[in-house]
Amino acid sequence: MTTSKLVLPAILIAAALALSGCSAATSGSAGGSGGSSGELTVVATTTQVADLTRNVVGDTSGVSLTQLVQPNQSAHAYDPSAADLTALGRADVLVINGVGLEEWLTDAIDASGFRGVTIESDTGITIAADAAGNDETAPRGDAAQENAGGNPHIWTDVANAEAMVRTIETGLGAASPRHADAFAANAAAYGAKLEELDAWIRANVAQVPAGQRLLVSNHDAFGYFTTAYGITYVGSVIPSFDDNAEPSAAAIDRLVAAIKATGVKAVFSEASINPKAADTIATQAGVAVYSGADALYGDSLGPAGSDGATYIASQLHNVRLILRSWGVTPSAIPADLQ
Repeated sequence: MTTSKLVLPAILIAAALALSGCSAATSGSAGGSGGSSGELTVVATTTQVADLTRNVVGDTSGVSLTQLVQPNQSAHAYDPSAADLTALGRADVLVINGVGLEEWLTDAIDASGFRGVTIESDTGITIAADAAGNDETAPRGDAAQENAGGNPHIWTDVANAEAMVRTIETGLGAASPRHADAFAANAAAYGAKLEELDAWIRANVAQVPAGQRLLVSNHDAFGYFTTAYGITYVGSVIPSFDDNAEPSAAAIDRLVAAIKATGVKAVFSEASINPKAADTIATQAGVAVYSGADALYGDSLGPAGSDGATYIASQLHNVRLILRSWGVTPSAIPADLQ
């Protein structure tokens, strides 16, 4: 996205804010009690970050949350609407994924006039340099690594999601001290569920011999997941962190050869990506393809009512399908996670 694409939306939101008696420059002052109405207004960027934030906020009175990227929408290709920019301009707090995932963010902040506090949920997380989650850089927040980039799909490792929740809770509590106790209680309760989710994944993956834990996905979104749970990431249909990239003929040939050589049994598409390339590769390699309702949730969660409507639901959905591709029946899902 270029700045020029945001000129008209910026003009529209400036007019809207003027008519409402507000200004983009004065909204978003997170001085501890929220905006001029006394409400803390929070904007979260991606579907995953918004869901984690939603669980920290809970039903706390006097706090509103707006989600920018919508279900099954690519975080890489997102283009904010005038309404999105208006919400951002009025926000006290902005919660982001970080690691360069929101490539459009600087332009959106400039166009909206956001002047609030930004919570970078990648803070303190060790960022991987490659698709498989290897060659790790220093933890996020180290000055030497602040602009180093790397794999932005940090949430696929549940332990990272737990760290993100703690960062979000701390940031929101600092932005609005009068809500801090509520945020801390909500984060603790949700954190316990994430710990239970992590344990369930580990117990189920452990049923499969290490040499048979193989994964091919639609793009390079699952490196942290495979590293955390001892799975070999054989490759991806789109060998890029960006789900809008296109695979070359040579890349397709290499992946087909790797699938045949390693004994991979399935290729997984993703809910927010066209499955055509995954279908083609699976056919050439002579393996199953998981797409449609059986696609993985990678860059985006699904809509309400889907198997990927929440972060926890998406992880359960993904792991159940991966286990099925390995010929394993997953154990019962803990009641707290249903």
